[in-house]
Amino acid sequence: MEPTRRHVVVVGGGIAGLAAAWHLRHEDGDMAVTVLDGASRIGGKLHTSQVAGIPVDEGAEAMLARRPEGKELARMAGVGGELADPAAVGASILSRGALRPMPKGQVMGVPSDITGLVRSGVLSPGGLARVPLDQILPATLITSDVSVAAYIRARMGGEVLDRLVEPILGGVYAGRAEMLSLDATMPAVATAARTERSLLQAARAIAAKAPKDAGPVFTTLRGGMGGLPEAVAAASGAEVRTGVMVRELSRTREGWRLVTGPARAPETIDADAVILAVPAPAAGRLLSGEVPKAAAELARVEYASMAIVTLAYPRAAFPEQPSGSGYLVPPVEGRAVKAVTFSTVKWPHLAEADPGVLVLRCSIGRLGEEAVLQRDDGELVALAMAEMAEVMGVRGLPLDSRVTRWGGALPQYEVGHLDRVARVRAAVAVQPGLAVCGAAYDGVGIPACVASARTAAAAILAHLRERHGGEWREDQPAAGGR
Repeated sequence: MEPTRRHVVVVGGGIAGLAAAWHLRHEDGDMAVTVLDGASRIGGKLHTSQVAGIPVDEGAEAMLARRPEGKELARMAGVGGELADPAAVGASILSRGALRPMPKGQVMGVPSDITGLVRSGVLSPGGLARVPLDQILPATLITSDVSVAAYIRARMGGEVLDRLVEPILGGVYAGRAEMLSLDATMPAVATAARTERSLLQAARAIAAKAPKDAGPVFTTLRGGMGGLPEAVAAASGAEVRTGVMVRELSRTREGWRLVTGPARAPETIDADAVILAVPAPAAGRLLSGEVPKAAAELARVEYASMAIVTLAYPRAAFPEQPSGSGYLVPPVEGRAVKAVTFSTVKWPHLAEADPGVLVLRCSIGRLGEEAVLQRDDGELVALAMAEMAEVMGVRGLPLDSRVTRWGGALPQYEVGHLDRVARVRAAVAVQPGLAVCGAAYDGVGIPACVASARTAAAAILAHLRERHGGEWREDQPAAGGR
């Protein structure tokens, strides 16, 4: 008698859900995997479209190159040959009214080199004088998770926090250092906080351990990171269904049942196992009936909204061509734009498409700044244009523009985040054939999402092996190019 074919449903067609589907099918080519997503396309926040005829990402434009999971997934999906490195140019900070170079040797904004900090000009004389006091102040005892702001301010003062750490964290999470967890967002610094008296000395040690020949920090795909989801979906061999909203999740005698579609015409889907790869609020709603403890924890995860305004200018519109990849803007500067990336400077392959065009992306919106995002697209474009005119001296109108809004896009890793994630996973783990993954748990970047997907897939595979031990064949053919 032929063994029953196992069926796993992945809810969420972002990169985490698609990576989970790939790993499931890679380990068991006979497994039926269905990916359900309520949107009209897969990929979540990874999407690429053209601006002035040049393909430019609307969401994440790159992934960490020094963490392997993202590059490995690209290679396994058959697009490893499309990986492209950025130009060897530095970034700046708009501080005290001028663009200033990012201090060398900083660790998530924490300086490790006083000389480099002085040369950068980011801090005022008073702010600079406060930094070395870190070496003689009594230890700041950290016995549990604290906010980034509380620890950095105690050790190095307000200017390091406001003008270095805050803009870097804002670029990653669109959040506020007063609320963000030191343990979750700056783990190396958090470890040092528990073992070292001086943060400056700890930052030096962290910077010294960084490999000198590891290559670029970031990488992307030549056609845009938006091409990765489609490649992973195709390589997985999973059934992918878009426009399918999952409304309910409940246990059955044999596994799980999902209810999709409108209330007037519901559709049920039965599965041996389920992976939830959706944002925390959506996961919490689906878990509310069967795993209320996890649902309650997930409901407390806040999300920040943002918008990305992409502008394409003739290069001649810039009196001086940008020499760096872009700049960050500290909140204390009081500007709507929080970061600018000169895309065709940072990524040489984009400049090859049209050497006469300079494409840039302006990021607008942090947690608590929803009011600015309520402006219409034309007003947001005007804000970005005004930023370029004031800071870069740009003259004239752009050739093309695009506004991409990401509502509730970035989970906030607030104080206690790691404990919250542990409680969620502990509650989910007691439910056979259920797992969670995505940006709400272990990191918002692509490699971190892929890693969480692999962890979720491994848990499901272990459950199915145990449940169907007599039916599992270790030598069965695998999908995904194995």
